[in-house]
Amino acid sequence: MAAFFSGAAMRVCDGMLPRIGSDFGLTPGAAGGVILFFSVAYGLSQMVFGPLGDRFGKARLVCFGLLACMVMALVAAASADFSLLLLTRAAWGMAAAGIIPMSMAWIGDAVPYEDRQATLARLLMGILTGMMSGQLLGGLFADAQAGWRGAFVLMAIGYGLIGFLLLRRLRGIAAAEPATGRGTAMFVVQLRAVLSQPWSGWVLGAAFAEGLLLLGPLAFLPAYLNQRYGLTLAAASGLLALYAVGGLVYALFARRIVMTLGESRMVRVGSVLMGAGFLCWWLSPWAWTAGVVALAVGFGTYLFHNTLQTHATQMTPAARGTAVSVFASCLFLGQAAGVALAGYAFDHLGHAALLVVPALGLPLAGWLFARALQHRAS
Repeated sequence: MAAFFSGAAMRVCDGMLPRIGSDFGLTPGAAGGVILFFSVAYGLSQMVFGPLGDRFGKARLVCFGLLACMVMALVAAASADFSLLLLTRAAWGMAAAGIIPMSMAWIGDAVPYEDRQATLARLLMGILTGMMSGQLLGGLFADAQAGWRGAFVLMAIGYGLIGFLLLRRLRGIAAAEPATGRGTAMFVVQLRAVLSQPWSGWVLGAAFAEGLLLLGPLAFLPAYLNQRYGLTLAAASGLLALYAVGGLVYALFARRIVMTLGESRMVRVGSVLMGAGFLCWWLSPWAWTAGVVALAVGFGTYLFHNTLQTHATQMTPAARGTAVSVFASCLFLGQAAGVALAGYAFDHLGHAALLVVPALGLPLAGWLFARALQHRAS
């Protein structure tokens, strides 16, 4: 449930960018700052939450993140100008940084490697249903009188409910032995342990590429469908919410898929599906195909992404919280760069620039990472 609300926060603003821009007199590309600031803060804060999770307990960090997100969502809903909204979204991103990565790291501590893909897929179901709900919520509130403020208040209620429920259960949650060392020295040692592994560079580079080429352009797809086909933001967000359904299909059959395809083929197939999806979004003359394509892209995304995050939990087992946090940092800093570039492309270069670059770049990134996986296995 924590992953559900964190996943919703990642996508809730996508469908609301035109509404936020209209309320503050901005273009959708400029309004994308609410996603950019969230992503940058989320990515950079991983460097803090990872070592803290290793030292003080990952479940405690998840609980703290939920309650802090509740406060920041309420403050964001009350923002009177765009600058204040950006600052509160950044603070919201900082708080959210302690939820999903620490949950992943806790699974890494508690679940044997051979069962970890399937267990992470269960967590993924929470994230994906949250992303789907957030996408729908954003589109519905964008066309409603309550607008983005109403959506943020609803998010705050959800964060608070799950945060207080988790707070009551903390004592019964198993925890790994805390890391030794203190302060900056501990962080430097753990970070060096993660970055000194050559394999970590491949995993972290692929995560950055995924954020840059996939998550950044995805943020502007509701506005793209609104402009190209004249769909309402609610209808556009509803079609794109099928992206999460594609991920859920993967999560339901994850164990069988891993056994049948193997990791390198999962990465290849997933990256090709993602690239082909962006190409179809650009070329298709029919609005209804956007939903079918979103479902295929969602399935492809999690063939690729779940393989990445499984390896992230295994990069440095002795500093797993730090390793997963560095992984999430690369993913969300990649998203931040992708949102900035995609926003510029949307406002100034046209739809082709927004969609063709990921259509070509994602299969290339997948091919490179799949080759690295094969080399590592051999």
